[in-house]
Amino acid sequence: MQPDLLHRAHVAPVLHQFRRRSPLVHCMTNDVVQTFTANVLLALGASPAMVIDAEEAQQFSTFADALLINVGTLTRERALAMTAAVHSAHDAGTPWTLDPVAVGALTFRTQFCRDLLRLQPAAIRGNASEIMALAGTSAGGRGVDTTDSASAALPAAASLSQQSGAIVAVSGEVDYITDGQRTLMVTGGDPLMTRVVGTGCALSAVVAACCALPGDRLYNVAAGCAFMAQAGSLAMTSCRGPGSFVPEFLDALYTLGGEEQV
Repeated sequence: MQPDLLHRAHVAPVLHQFRRRSPLVHCMTNDVVQTFTANVLLALGASPAMVIDAEEAQQFSTFADALLINVGTLTRERALAMTAAVHSAHDAGTPWTLDPVAVGALTFRTQFCRDLLRLQPAAIRGNASEIMALAGTSAGGRGVDTTDSASAALPAAASLSQQSGAIVAVSGEVDYITDGQRTLMVTGGDPLMTRVVGTGCALSAVVAACCALPGDRLYNVAAGCAFMAQAGSLAMTSCRGPGSFVPEFLDALYTLGGEEQV
């Protein structure tokens, strides 16, 4: 399956729809990244909400435009709340996205994420080792860090997409996005993005928001990856290191606005 490079002409219309619709994204994400994730969504024009109580999460996911499940700081209590929210989203037709943080490295979260696959995620976004572990072809990476290249995960990503029905996005030096039959490739970004907490988790929230948009979901998710990659490249032109990267990155997301930029 030869990946096709995502063309800029496909990205600008998705960004326009993203900002016009301002999707309400229910983020059940990890404690480390909540503020950064919210700021990324706001900078792009979406509306974030962090509702984590089980009863409220079950209710909120019925009228949110999208739901994100990120297992970075998973607890058994939070797993119950996430499961309730996903069941409710599934029944309501709300698209939900799974970020399988450190799956493969830890038993509880690995089984939890595999169990959730039965509830038909719209998208799955992770690094190469996480995707390979979720697909059952690898033992996983080194905690939250991948030990595999994104390209090496392509067969596992295609298999996982076919099994789950989800669009699978593999993040890395190049991002690959597949629906099991077609694969798109997104270039850009910068290695400094891996030196700032939360860029991958925030990308999953952007992917979740893009799943709420009309049109071809494969291209919508790939466009979301392109938003983040392009903003990372732009931020690197003016930042001095990780400390100044974050505000430059948020500003770059906010100012994305045309085919010539994205």
